[in-house]
Amino acid sequence: MLRGRVKKMQEENNIQRQILLGVSKKSPETRLFRNNVGLGYMGTVAREEPPIIVLRNYRHVKYGLHVGSSDLIGWRSIEITPDMVGKRIAVFASVEAKTETGKPTAEQKNWIGQVRKAGE
Repeated sequence: MLRGRVKKMQEENNIQRQILLGVSKKSPETRLFRNNVGLGYMGTVAREEPPIIVLRNYRHVKYGLHVGSSDLIGWRSIEITPDMVGKRIAVFASVEAKTETGKPTAEQKNWIGQVRKAGE
């Protein structure tokens, strides 16, 4: 089961790389960045015996935007028409990469729904 999950993650990572490469070549006004979400620990190393590290005075460190937030986030710069003052604005972009058999989690569906709703 674990091998299957690792393989699926590698496939999704390949899809993400292809998206990042394609966007950078075909859409210079769009910037996307990898968004890893998770939890780690930091503190003073009390003992290190690889692969085990014991931390003293540890604390949690959360990273990424939010649980369920998309794999790739960024913006697309668009030009506002002259009747809208003629300035450029950034439009938020959020891309969830899945394999053909991959399915978004409930948290990912919620994130996607919220982003779409905000753009209405």
